[in-house]
Amino acid sequence: MEFVSNLSKMSSYVEEPVQYLLLTDHDFLKMNELIGREIKIEFQKEKYCISCGNQFQDLYRMGFCKNCFYTSPEAGESIIRPELSKAHEGVEDRDLAFEKEYQLQPHVVYLANSGGLKVGVTRDRQKTTRWTDQGASQAIVLALTTNRYEAGLIEVALKEVVADKTVWQKMLRNEDPEVDLIAERKRLAGHLNEELARFVSDDTTLYNLKYPVKNYPAKVKGINLDKNPEVQAILQGIRGQYLIFEGGGVLNIRGHSGYRVKISF
Repeated sequence: MEFVSNLSKMSSYVEEPVQYLLLTDHDFLKMNELIGREIKIEFQKEKYCISCGNQFQDLYRMGFCKNCFYTSPEAGESIIRPELSKAHEGVEDRDLAFEKEYQLQPHVVYLANSGGLKVGVTRDRQKTTRWTDQGASQAIVLALTTNRYEAGLIEVALKEVVADKTVWQKMLRNEDPEVDLIAERKRLAGHLNEELARFVSDDTTLYNLKYPVKNYPAKVKGINLDKNPEVQAILQGIRGQYLIFEGGGVLNIRGHSGYRVKISF
């Protein structure tokens, strides 16, 4: 069977294990069903901006063309740096209506174990999606805020003492260290000043996430479709936004957003 797709972030939903869907031109691929099978991914040497949809010889960053990266609200500074949000003040960055809808809703500051302890910010209603996107094995909510700006301030304070990046190589080798997230939550909550500590959540639920991986590799090597436009190997599993192949090759689907590929199996 063959499917064609402009790659975009895989959708996921929490079951045991996590289930993944990849959007194609006319359907969704249930990616879990391909694990254990040989698949072939061929880059078609075409790239399309994930915002305007136009074709470009190359994309600028995050799947955006250069113009959209600097003008689209979907690529605004507050997406990457929540503390720069301004919608709560009624101040527009690129599109105030979009920014109000995105920023002025409950957000969580969370702790996760994805190759190591990390802190992050996301919208409350999609927190489990965020955790599966990052390949977290465990996660816990530390704070619940009314908007993105407040969550950003907490994250900035906590980044002084804890990382905010996923250690993807360790995560894909399944080398998550032993971390007591409940104890870390208590420790890091104590690092906040009185103004920020009022947002600490009463929710102490510890989330455990299992991924559809048959065998984790001892070593991993990122696949770049610009350098290696054809990948053909047995799919061993999926974790985060990565396809894990036999032999240790790993393909970051989100990192290739906008790339047009043909998938066959």
